[in-house]
Amino acid sequence: MEFDQELTRAALQQAVLGVLSHGERHGYAIAEVLRHHGFTRIKGGTLYPLLKRLEDQGFVEHVWHHEQAGPGRKQFTLTERGRDELKRSATAWQRMSQALTQIRNTRQDQP
Repeated sequence: MEFDQELTRAALQQAVLGVLSHGERHGYAIAEVLRHHGFTRIKGGTLYPLLKRLEDQGFVEHVWHHEQAGPGRKQFTLTERGRDELKRSATAWQRMSQALTQIRNTRQDQP
């Protein structure tokens, strides 16, 4: 299943925060979880700037993990502020979804 590009853009921040709510991950692992759940067009040029913005907003933080073989990796974690933002955005998304469902399912005789 592939999502509409505009919906993907609107949902991506919440999706990334949701992935990180389950524990620390590096960028490639985040992208793989997203792909598994239908975010098939997410590239590094989209994901890493978003992670930087989330860091700047205090929603995520990172630490470097240095491997014996190969380069180090940034491991991202969700902050308490990020958990609050995930809860807020999930509630807002749910309200929007309910409003859209009502609009589709309710005949409007008057504006």
